[in-house]
Amino acid sequence: MTIERPIDPARSRSVLDPYVDRYAARTAGMTASEIRALFAVASRPEVVSLAGGMPNISGLPLDVVGGAISDLVATQGPVAMQYGSGQGVPELREQITEVMALEGIQAHADDVVVTVGSQQAVDLVTRIFCDPGDVVLCEAPSYVGALGVFKSYQCDVVHIEMDGEGLVPAALRNGIRAVKAAGRTIKFLYTIPNFHNPAGVTLSAERRPEILAICREEGVLVLEDNPYGLLGFDREPMRALRADEPEGVIYLGSFSKTFAPGFRVGWALAPASVREKLVLAQESATLCPPQFSQMAVSAYLANHDWQGQIKQFRELYRERRDAMISALSDLMPVTVRWNVPDGGFYVWLTLPPGINAKAMLPRAVTARVAYVPGTAFFADGFGSSSMRLSYCYPTPERIREGVRRLAGVIEAEMELHSTFGTDTAELRLGAGVDSPGTDTL
Repeated sequence: MTIERPIDPARSRSVLDPYVDRYAARTAGMTASEIRALFAVASRPEVVSLAGGMPNISGLPLDVVGGAISDLVATQGPVAMQYGSGQGVPELREQITEVMALEGIQAHADDVVVTVGSQQAVDLVTRIFCDPGDVVLCEAPSYVGALGVFKSYQCDVVHIEMDGEGLVPAALRNGIRAVKAAGRTIKFLYTIPNFHNPAGVTLSAERRPEILAICREEGVLVLEDNPYGLLGFDREPMRALRADEPEGVIYLGSFSKTFAPGFRVGWALAPASVREKLVLAQESATLCPPQFSQMAVSAYLANHDWQGQIKQFRELYRERRDAMISALSDLMPVTVRWNVPDGGFYVWLTLPPGINAKAMLPRAVTARVAYVPGTAFFADGFGSSSMRLSYCYPTPERIREGVRRLAGVIEAEMELHSTFGTDTAELRLGAGVDSPGTDTL
């Protein structure tokens, strides 16, 4: 007797993915970021990558770090390699309060929740606050990793204008009122106030109390993401938003930029009621953050001059920022514009009208230089005339060479635009070549 298998309707619709009809609706928001799509190309040794924001850990005293880890295994190995608390190691949480004190935050260790990098903290906060269709306010542009989280939870992102001093208060007030007038629910404002990723700007001291006042008046929670706050070049750390609004701000921090990203240790500082929800969400997601990583970071903080190490990182990144700005000034066409960041990892570059950064990327990769198109940092398709350049990882010499290659590509695109008089993306699509899709990379 022969039994014929019924035809799977999902398989009949997708040879590549037979489960396509079984996924939850929210998976439609799970897409690869444009930065991740670049990694395979940007990691080639012949390509100068001005794309990724990888911290430069060459200045870390690896012998000291290795010794601390060796001592940890020898003296506390059975504890370090065991399950831990969903909230995090108490000693590390206490040390985190000392780190935040540098930005004016007075906090208790009980209100700190350790996470697997600050990326997980963004995910946990979104999970406990947002239902599908809720609105999250974000700067324009905004961090691609956060935009991916919001999309995966089916949130609607509304961008708020920035300028050279950061988030524009009038634009924030108008945006909030427009969303409310449409009967929509705003769950929080997501902001990176210091050395913004990707825009490289810093929210001015004058605007900070005004932004907080607007959010307080309108009942909008603030999610302050601050991985770069201690990496300023020309001044002491600015006062955190959380320092002046303990109940209206959830603060996110990370050791990825000030120590090493491989340990994946970040944290959230939240009001007590929110903290409890975060711990529950953490326990359901991972049971507990990795005990070993936390204790290794704690040992580093206890036994090494971590503030002196941060000072060395600041000098290293300042040197690379200067190399980037010098190369841009010397080599770029006069119609190209960029900002001069006073900390962090990134420069935001704006191309002349008609030049499409995403459409130009395949030509740039062919010229052995990589960047991230501005469209990666918007939820609404904007940013095609901009790009993010990262100076944190390459040497100054490689930065200059990368800018030289990029300038040549831009000049070629400008000539193409001048000849045909239309957007370069339309030219490429019309000709059927150099498609802006990531699969061309």
